[in-house]
Amino acid sequence: MEIQDKELLGYLSIIQDPRLERKKLHKLTDILFLSVCASLCGCDTWEEI
Repeated sequence: MEIQDKELLGYLSIIQDPRLERKKLHKLTDILFLSVCASLCGCDTWEEI
């Protein structure tokens, strides 16, 4: 797969989502993006994120 943009979401979009389709409440790219942003802001645990 070729990355079109050299943006964070472009890189995150190439990660395969192993979850079952019926159990997906949110897009994996959204979850990963929020996790990266929260980590950059100093969040260390899932509760903080």
